[in-house]
Amino acid sequence: MGSGASANLHSDSMEAADSSILRDKDFGKFQFGCEHYQRRCKIRAPCCNLIFPCRHCHNDAANSLSDPKERHDLVRQNVKQVVCSICQTEQEVAQFCSNCGVNMGEYFCDICKFFDDDTSKEQFHCDDCGICRVGGRDKFFHCQNCGACYTMGLRNKHSCIENSTKNSCPVCYEYLFDSVKAAHVMKCGHTMHIVCFKKMINENQYRCPICSKSMLDMSHSWQLLDLEVIIKFWICYI
Repeated sequence: MGSGASANLHSDSMEAADSSILRDKDFGKFQFGCEHYQRRCKIRAPCCNLIFPCRHCHNDAANSLSDPKERHDLVRQNVKQVVCSICQTEQEVAQFCSNCGVNMGEYFCDICKFFDDDTSKEQFHCDDCGICRVGGRDKFFHCQNCGACYTMGLRNKHSCIENSTKNSCPVCYEYLFDSVKAAHVMKCGHTMHIVCFKKMINENQYRCPICSKSMLDMSHSWQLLDLEVIIKFWICYI
């Protein structure tokens, strides 16, 4: 065996040894992940048996396939295997790596198979929604009629529409229920993304695209219009 082969063998052995070293649970925190989440593991998608940083990365790739029949979303609860980003060990879903002991996600939900090191989002699992939400459990309530989590400020102050968020945003058509974008509940009870709502307002569109009811309290605007009509009438009369 040549010296080059010996060197490679030594290098491979060192890598194998390094992969089996027990790490501090915080090792590598905030150093791994993707554009969606900071986490120290990747997931194996059971639907296509490929490894992705997260379900959103999977969905972006799967829904970009040229054949529409092959496009699909990953059901998060179906994930069974993850790969530690520190030691590359594939294993069953768990918060701590079975090989190196690192914490693969400071926030971990065994139901959603969800990992995230950035706990400033105040993640929590809503049993009624069946998925994890962000924003703090104490700041939200689950409306049984609407079938969604809303901020406490909307408790008893919103129009209920059954399964209101289990629809697509009427502006961008993205499914609202598990969207990572913040949603806005309008006076009529219909829901859209906040960014889409602001876009409509900026374009002077004030009616709900679903029911055509006003999205804002327009009473002040109507008063100004009435006043303008009265002023014009008196000017003409004088």
